[in-house]
Amino acid sequence: MKKYLIGLMTIMAAVILAGCTNSSTATDKKTINVGILQVVPHGSLDEARKGFKEELSKEVKQHDKSMKVNYNYQNAQGDQANLNSMAQQLTQKKNDLILGIATPSAQALAKKTKSTPIVVTAVTNLKSARLVKDDRKPATNVTGTKDLGPVDKQVKLLTTLTKSSKPIGVMYNSSEENSVLQVKMVKEYAKNHHIKLNIVSVTSTNDVASAVSGMADKVSGIYLPTDNLMASSMKTIGKKAREAKLPVVTGSIEMAEDGGVATYGINYNDLGKQTAKMAYKILIDKKKPQDMPVETSHTLRLYVNKANAKAIGIDPSKITKP
Repeated sequence: MKKYLIGLMTIMAAVILAGCTNSSTATDKKTINVGILQVVPHGSLDEARKGFKEELSKEVKQHDKSMKVNYNYQNAQGDQANLNSMAQQLTQKKNDLILGIATPSAQALAKKTKSTPIVVTAVTNLKSARLVKDDRKPATNVTGTKDLGPVDKQVKLLTTLTKSSKPIGVMYNSSEENSVLQVKMVKEYAKNHHIKLNIVSVTSTNDVASAVSGMADKVSGIYLPTDNLMASSMKTIGKKAREAKLPVVTGSIEMAEDGGVATYGINYNDLGKQTAKMAYKILIDKKKPQDMPVETSHTLRLYVNKANAKAIGIDPSKITKP
C-alpha cells in the first residue's frame, strides 16, 4: 500500500509539473518576435514599415488582448555590408517571422535562411528577384506584396503634363533590379505610343543634381520609377525640376509628396497594412509562405502635389486620372 501511494504521488507530481510547463510555454507565446530589415530610410519604405507595424499589432491585439508583438528593426542606411550583417543577425535570432522591405533587403534575408518565414513588401517582382518560384505558389519561405505600379498609366499621365515635343526624361539607378524592370516597361510603352525618351542612369546621390541639370534643356518632363536612390533624392530632384519648370511624375505617392508633381499609384502605408494581414495569417493562422500567393496593391489613387504643380505653372485641378 505504501509503495502504491508513493507511486501515485509521483505520477501526480509529474502531471502537475507538466501542467506548469505547458502554462509557461503558453505564456512565452504571448510575445511574438518579428524582425524587420529595411535597406534605406525614405518616405515610401518608412510608410510601408509604419503601416505593417500598426496593422499587425492591431490584428494580434484583437486576436488576444494579452498578446504583444516585439519588433527588432534594422536599417542598413543603403550600405550592402550593413545589409548582409543585419540579415545575418535577424535570421540567427529567434524571430517568429521577418519582414524584408525593398528588394535588396528581401534578397539578403532569403540568402540567410530557408526556414524562418519571410514576408516582403515594396518589392517590384518577387519572381525575377529569385525570391519565389511562382507568384501563385511561391514554394519558398518567402511571400508578400509587390509594389509594381501602373507604369504605363504613369507615363501617360506625364505626357498630359508636358508642354513641348521634347523627349520624356527617365532617371533611375541601373544597379537596382526593380528599376531596370520598370524602365524596360517604360521603353515598351514608349515604343508602342511613339514617345521619345532620354534615359539617364545614376548610381550615387552625389550625381543626382548634376543629372537633372544635364537633362533640363533636353526633356519635356521627368519620369522616376519606384527606385530607392531616386526616392532618397526627391528633395534635390524636386528643387532642380522646379527651377527648370519641368513636371515630374513618380512611381509612388510618397515620392510625389517629397518632390514630384503627380502620380497615379500605390500608397505604401496601405501596402504595409496589406502585408501585415499576410503576416498575421502565418503567425496566428499557421499558414505557410510557400502556399500563399504573392499579392499586389488593392488600391491605386491619383495624387497631385499642388504646391509643385503651381510652381511650374500647372493648374492642379486640371490634372486627372490617366
